[in-house]
Amino acid sequence: MASPVKQASLEDILLQRGDLSPEQLRDYTQRAVATQRSLKTLLLEEGLLPEETIARALAEQFALPYDPLHDFRINPEFFATIPLEWMHRHPFIPLADHSGVLTIAVADPQDLRAIDELEVLLGREVQLVVSTRTAIHNSLMASEGNQQVLTRIQEELHPVLVKEDEKGEEVLSVESITRDQSPVVKLVDTIILTALQRHASDIHIEVTDRDVEVKFRIDGVLYRAMEPLSRSVHASLISRLKIMSELDISERRIPQDGRFKLHVEKRTVDFRVSILPSVYGESVVIRVLDKHAIASGIGGLRLDVLGYNPEDLQRFRRAITRPYGMILVTGPTGSGKTTTLYGALNEVHTPEDKIITIEDPVEYQLDGIVQIPVNEKKGLTFARGLRSILRHDPDKIMVGEIRDAETAQIAIQSALTGHLVFTTVHANNAFDVITRFVNMGIERYNFVTSLSCILAQRLVRAICPSCKVPVSVTPELCRDSGLDYERAKHLTFYEGKGCPECHGLGYRGRRAITEFLDMTDSIKEMILAGRPSSEIRNAAFSQGMTTLRQNALQKVLRGETTLREINRVTPVEEQVL
Repeated sequence: MASPVKQASLEDILLQRGDLSPEQLRDYTQRAVATQRSLKTLLLEEGLLPEETIARALAEQFALPYDPLHDFRINPEFFATIPLEWMHRHPFIPLADHSGVLTIAVADPQDLRAIDELEVLLGREVQLVVSTRTAIHNSLMASEGNQQVLTRIQEELHPVLVKEDEKGEEVLSVESITRDQSPVVKLVDTIILTALQRHASDIHIEVTDRDVEVKFRIDGVLYRAMEPLSRSVHASLISRLKIMSELDISERRIPQDGRFKLHVEKRTVDFRVSILPSVYGESVVIRVLDKHAIASGIGGLRLDVLGYNPEDLQRFRRAITRPYGMILVTGPTGSGKTTTLYGALNEVHTPEDKIITIEDPVEYQLDGIVQIPVNEKKGLTFARGLRSILRHDPDKIMVGEIRDAETAQIAIQSALTGHLVFTTVHANNAFDVITRFVNMGIERYNFVTSLSCILAQRLVRAICPSCKVPVSVTPELCRDSGLDYERAKHLTFYEGKGCPECHGLGYRGRRAITEFLDMTDSIKEMILAGRPSSEIRNAAFSQGMTTLRQNALQKVLRGETTLREINRVTPVEEQVL
């Protein structure tokens, strides 16, 4: 795109148009210099001139058309090729596409860096039209809500709010999601359904002293979902979510937790709502549990699709086919531990076996398996539930998480008495699990005798295959990654440049990285003898164990993920390349 031709200064045009008098211009210019702001920024931030007046002057200054975007709606066809995130990030509105030239409306034609970046992202030349930032934001919200979301609601999704009571589920007669014209209802619908479309696991609504931020957690990382909202919508937005979750609207000083359901495309999606009071108002996190989408993948889930390296996968499969013992999976929240356990259960499940699980909560429902949800308010804890499970004649047991010594003790006894026990515990790596159990007061001999293996894992984002490109590694990135630049510079690395398929993020989906500790006789003897963790680790390495970091680097060299991504997830070790 050719740079806009500058005809005159903004000050001159405002004077010529009669928008400012010479005295006002002199006063405002002095204030702008004193506050280290441009005249345009001062006029906009302090509301000294209408936003439209300044936009028209900018259009005249750069000899560009001006469009007020009154009641403008984006052509839905643009959503197929241009991610909404790009429109919100810069921001801009696509108006027309003729002969490979895309006409867009922007608020600041002076920002050549952003316009050049847009041309690279869009892969075509852009032609500028000037409008106000408010008009662009309103058009985005209206188009995103009415065209992309509300049209789908009316024609396809038909979401209906579901209310749970003691008699079961009651479909509310309020079809407000399709008929209510309240802007707040539309906004909530837009946020929720956009999150579903983009496969977000969480929706974050945070309030600051100036505005309200809406973010999505996608593949474990938070992204801004849209331009910040005005603080004026915060109270009504929170109230709407409280009504949906059946929480106390009048209470704003203490945390509240609730849930609601939405019928979408003939399936039910659960939403768990957590509200916390903060300095500037209530902050909300909504966990999205699309059980149908997950269960459809979980039902046929096999361990080999999770991205494990072949050696760890072979060892793990050998461990889960043993007739008894404890299979421990460890990692932080959101590291895919539950998915791994379900993949393992799928592989060992046969009609001849009785499998019972106790979880908090039951996230995925599997056919042929008895699943028990923890309910601490009613006295059903992991320990109490596990005792009852043992009286129910199980062959294999899954304990969602070991949180205390009592649960650990019962799980170990179960493994020692002929059951195969699958469970998780929070620890940083496979070796820290041993210390964690010892610190719980668990007798070392029973724990080591019952334990079959420990699998530590993390999830790393995978490079989007649609926009994957080779890149050169920099000395700085090698230093930050613990790599020798002289050796690494001859290797090929990859990144995603961003495309509509990955919403401009460069990543799509996640892969597991693992650290597998097989409890061989020599490893067990060292633990029982109380040998230091460093000695046990060295012995495990000599038997073929690879660390989380080494596993992650293998994925980088295979072009599955990036160095920046593995640096985010795993600590840098000594140079291994």
